[in-house]
Amino acid sequence: MHGIGFDNKKYLSMQSEKIEERIQSFGDKLYLEFGGKLFDDYHASRVLPGFEPDSKIKMLLKLKKVAEILVVICANDIIKNKYRSDLGITYDADVIRLIDIFKGQGLFVSGVVMTMYSPQPAVDGFIKRLNNLGISVYKHYAIEGYPSDVAKIVSEEGYGKNEYVPTTRKLVIVTAPGPGSGKMATCLSQLYHENLRGVKAGYAKFETFPVWNLPLSHPVNLAYEAATADLNDVNMIDPYHLEAYGQLAVNYNRDVEIFPVVAAMLEKILGYSPYKSPTDMGVNMAGFCIVNDENCRRASEGEIVRRYYAALCDARKGRIGKEVVSKIELLMSKAGISADARKTVAPALKKAEETGEPAVAIELGDGRIVTGKTGDLLGASAAALLNALKVLGGIDDGIELISPTIIEPIQKLKVKHMGSMNPRLHTDEILLSLAICAVTDRMAKLALAQLDKLKNCEIHSTVMLSHVDEKTFKTLGMHVTCEPQR
Repeated sequence: MHGIGFDNKKYLSMQSEKIEERIQSFGDKLYLEFGGKLFDDYHASRVLPGFEPDSKIKMLLKLKKVAEILVVICANDIIKNKYRSDLGITYDADVIRLIDIFKGQGLFVSGVVMTMYSPQPAVDGFIKRLNNLGISVYKHYAIEGYPSDVAKIVSEEGYGKNEYVPTTRKLVIVTAPGPGSGKMATCLSQLYHENLRGVKAGYAKFETFPVWNLPLSHPVNLAYEAATADLNDVNMIDPYHLEAYGQLAVNYNRDVEIFPVVAAMLEKILGYSPYKSPTDMGVNMAGFCIVNDENCRRASEGEIVRRYYAALCDARKGRIGKEVVSKIELLMSKAGISADARKTVAPALKKAEETGEPAVAIELGDGRIVTGKTGDLLGASAAALLNALKVLGGIDDGIELISPTIIEPIQKLKVKHMGSMNPRLHTDEILLSLAICAVTDRMAKLALAQLDKLKNCEIHSTVMLSHVDEKTFKTLGMHVTCEPQR
């Protein structure tokens, strides 16, 4: 566990102020590409302790009177059934989830942009579904020669073929379920169409990572590389920023590589390029809001190890190649850390060795380690969860929070009627059972009251968790890693 390292209140204030300044600099309208997750930014909250996962939406709510939102999804991601590993849902499902959340917050959604569109049953089916929900969809097409043939891209044969999205507010937020969706291309296409209509519109990027004014080898920036290892992103010194200002700034390879093209497009669309470097394009005040560098370093090192275990499991499942694992191993070496630095690993492996069954270890907020073993009634995850609640509530280990007379009928229901091959209770089932017992049992009630204390606790399993257990732990705000074993 790590102490606070980031001033979230200061960040919201500084970031909002800079966005307002950027809007004013262009005149009529700003298309702001949101990098990273607009909601549920748990990566940022893990590497910058004190950063709240909903910080971006809180900032946006300050500007909601002048803002509207475009959600972008790439048609290819629908065809490939691409999913968000942190939420366990596909990109198309996340588009609907995002829109529902935006509307629930009182934010105006202009519609959805379908990039790289070509007629496909899955894509057209999703468009129909959005239309049935009253959501407008606009089609953007692949452009031959993209991104190098600027003359063609910024013409009637390029952006001119894309459907124009009518927008009415000064700030247009362009977001997506994940990277590679086409956010930048959408922004530049809109700038092309706005310019034809005489609207003075500009483009900028809302950035968090890499943090441009931290060193290249700072663990916060290395953790970003680990998080995007499957995309082949590499942090690097921005050569354009260094040449223009004599100042070191960190950016990532895709932005640096594409900058000359973007600058040329902006010049062709606007008549000039407002930026001298890719770092200039970003609005990123995160580095100015770090209040304890050591806490952020330790938290980021832990995140790199967490990403390493996630990559091991994804490689075992066939979702990524082993080269991703190798890249994160290099980042760990660069940061001077190893996998055994994760405090929950050794206790979990020791318990598994002692019992010959899967085991789980949890690191509580005060550093104490609690383990759970596989038994006849409970899986290791459920056992560890109950044990942690006992320790947090000061409840004697010998006390049965849930009687076997309650667990056994649930097991019978699972196996006999629900078709389950595993009679042991999962974490969600044990929590429901505990909640029922808490109605009449004061110890169960005391244990249940400890749930909030599990937030940000570290947990390690000696086998890959079931989807149910993993989802339960993530819902509780715990940071999960697993050995790549089934």
